[in-house]
Amino acid sequence: MVVENHGDRPIQVGSHYHFAEVNPALKFDRQQAAGYRLNIPAGTAVRFEPGQKREVELVAFAGHRAVFGFRGEVMGPLEVNDE
Repeated sequence: MVVENHGDRPIQVGSHYHFAEVNPALKFDRQQAAGYRLNIPAGTAVRFEPGQKREVELVAFAGHRAVFGFRGEVMGPLEVNDE
């Protein structure tokens, strides 16, 4: 996925951050990134300099697939179960 920093400051995204909820100055297809995080080693981050465009690899959240916190846009399961 190609991501571009449209802001005027550097933005860092950590390894376990729900990518769809990152800083709004990062422009990319957020709907496609829902339920995913960066595919980088735990405890590391990717830095996007102002105006920088780069390709990142995302991997799906595992386990219970529930997201809480971050920017508060999900606050629960990533998939809705209609059972």
